[in-house]
Amino acid sequence: MKKSNRYTSEFRERAIRLVTTQQHEYPSLWAALVSISDKLGCTPETLRAWVKKSQAQPSKPSSNTQSTEERLAVLERENKELKRTNDILRQAAGFFRPSGARPQTEVIVDFIDACREHYGVESICKELPIAPSTYYSHKQIQREPERLSNRKKRDAELIILIREVWEDNMSVYGARKIWKQLQLDDHQVARCTVERLMRVMGIQGVRRGKAHKTTIPDEQQDKPLDLVNRQFTAEQPNQLWVADITYVATWSGFVYVAFVIDVFSRYIVGWRVSTTMHTELILDALEQAIWHRGNPEGLIHHSDRGSQYLSIRYTERLAEAGIQASVGSVGDSYDNALAETINGLFKTEIIRRNGPWKNVDAVEYATLEWVNWFNNQRLLSSIGYISPAQYETDYYDNLNESGKVA
Repeated sequence: MKKSNRYTSEFRERAIRLVTTQQHEYPSLWAALVSISDKLGCTPETLRAWVKKSQAQPSKPSSNTQSTEERLAVLERENKELKRTNDILRQAAGFFRPSGARPQTEVIVDFIDACREHYGVESICKELPIAPSTYYSHKQIQREPERLSNRKKRDAELIILIREVWEDNMSVYGARKIWKQLQLDDHQVARCTVERLMRVMGIQGVRRGKAHKTTIPDEQQDKPLDLVNRQFTAEQPNQLWVADITYVATWSGFVYVAFVIDVFSRYIVGWRVSTTMHTELILDALEQAIWHRGNPEGLIHHSDRGSQYLSIRYTERLAEAGIQASVGSVGDSYDNALAETINGLFKTEIIRRNGPWKNVDAVEYATLEWVNWFNNQRLLSSIGYISPAQYETDYYDNLNESGKVA
């Protein structure tokens, strides 16, 4: 005789009652269904269907008043669910951004991984903006990376490249320069893609702050003419140099940094760090520039009207080297704009990012590293997004090619 698969109404009611009253003892409804159905001898799906149907039907008035024990069981279950919800949300707050924006799915998945043993996946997903199916899909992709979409695969590759460029350039590049560097490295990518991935990575370029005045004019000294007149352009290296001083606050007092820059390529040809803003500071920077460039002839040296640049020792050294002096006008923010731009980059890219500074030795070594990176690696938009050294190399290569053709 064939055995009947039908369950009695009493059996169904008892199973539903067990699930309803004991669900709070399990991390999720499904866990309760699996456990109770196994003990009763039915399948979890059958029991789930009974529970779902009973919840959809309007409750019938019972001849027996609900017992105190049942009411207490319901209240205890609700209290336990509320406590679990509060615990989940409190722990989730440490994973998510304080701005209140929806966290990335990957961050939510990491949180679920950390808490699933205690609360269960379904309970956590119920409180967070993620479906259980989404979580399980991400976990499957983690186990089988080949299932990633082509865009996700490409993003993963680009994230590695973007971080390498960002870190290799002192972590100062923004999206535009990282995009340009990737193009120079033969990686074809849209700028908007770089911007999007940098937001995902939580990195950005540095921004310049407010410039400070370090010029101390001396109206009693003779002043050379302004031979530049704000036209900071040159057709070849060693045609026009600009010089300026900036300062750095340290724990042991102020430190001063002098730069000499070749206008043609923006190459820093000389620099010096000192604890005093005397003539020796700029004179040492000038000596380094002259030595580095091999005593160039027909050169114009432009500076502001600071007393250091108008000193007798400095002007005599310029004349001795055959360099023509030029100075700007006091109080004019554009009289030495190019040198002030380099000072601004120096303060933004190295000083403000890595401070506070202990002493002159720390500033000097940091300046050494920055100048080397600036001259040989930093991309400058004013010269076509290449480094100053590369710009001069290209100039001399073109000059040699022209000479061969002639």
